[in-house]
Amino acid sequence: MDFSLTEDQQSIRDAVLDFCTTRFPDEYWRDLDERAVFPHDFHKAMADAGWLGVAMPEDVGGAGLGITEAAIMMQAVAESGGGMTAASSIHGPVFSMQPVALFGTEEQSKRMIPSVLTGEHRICFAVTEPDAGLDTTRLRTRAERREGGYLVNGEKIWISVAQVADKMMLLARTTPLEEVTKKTEGLSLFFTDLDRASIDVRAIKKMGRHAVDSNLLFLTDVWIPEEDRIGAEGEGFKIILHGLNPERILLAAEAIGLGRAALKRAARYARERVVFDRPIGMNQGIQHPLAKCWAQLEAANLMVLKAATLFDDGADCGVEANAGKYLAAEAGFEACHTAMLTLGGMGYAREYDVERYLREVMIPRTAPVSPHMILNFLAEKVLGLPKSY
Repeated sequence: MDFSLTEDQQSIRDAVLDFCTTRFPDEYWRDLDERAVFPHDFHKAMADAGWLGVAMPEDVGGAGLGITEAAIMMQAVAESGGGMTAASSIHGPVFSMQPVALFGTEEQSKRMIPSVLTGEHRICFAVTEPDAGLDTTRLRTRAERREGGYLVNGEKIWISVAQVADKMMLLARTTPLEEVTKKTEGLSLFFTDLDRASIDVRAIKKMGRHAVDSNLLFLTDVWIPEEDRIGAEGEGFKIILHGLNPERILLAAEAIGLGRAALKRAARYARERVVFDRPIGMNQGIQHPLAKCWAQLEAANLMVLKAATLFDDGADCGVEANAGKYLAAEAGFEACHTAMLTLGGMGYAREYDVERYLREVMIPRTAPVSPHMILNFLAEKVLGLPKSY
């Protein structure tokens, strides 16, 4: 049993950390957050360096590596100080094209994936709806079959990057819920153009991650050609299920990276800040909370890497992926909160960045699934308790 990164994995971590911290310092992210401007330069630089395709097949321009390497990379991106802003700006290419790679035809993979990895196209993942929440089977967005394709009408919410995206991964119901035998049937997945002539994209004002937008989408008679459907009609729910565990793994890795960034900032401040003729880092009241956060982050990281390794080995990893996401999000939040308290009043000041970290760590703590639903899942799947929802 080996708990260390391989030489190649360590090289990925070191290279990404160096790339991000050297070219995109704290000032870059602070400025974009204040102006609510998408990190176009960062997105392009990561695409040009080939990082967006880390977990995509080589025959479509990817590196052919696994979710483990993708998690290591995304963790380093967040840890560099870019936080959830940096991670979310490239999350789509790294993760969201998995359905095409796994279930698309060879023609679809070659047509759809390379331009996303090179940065030519930006994508958004349009699944969540205002009235469905986590009950994905009750999506109301309807894709009605027409000759040669589908006509789509409905609403989506909390769709990231839609302000700058020109492509979208869309889940819609092709068979009404009342007409299917099982509620998981009748949903279909599409990867198609984000046609702004028939899609109204409205930004949601929010607490943090201002540089990467979140949106409401109103779809009115959106035309999607049949060749843009991924997999068989009605099989969309099964297809996206294959992406849920990788999504949780990557979000967890990012939460750990953000927690590490906050912890590093707090420890540095504690060494330098002198009060009563001594650095505050000499005080156990400062030392112990920071040390506890370090231990929690590293323990969570082991669970995340275990989940990623299981996934790459083709083994069931639902329990580990969900547990890792829960532990990482809670540890990341505690690290960011403790960092802000360590800095005292300056922790509330933008120039020290920890207030930005604290605002952004609420994302992996809440999305894509709440901690309460994860605990429900673990209680049922691990402890054998009755399903509560």
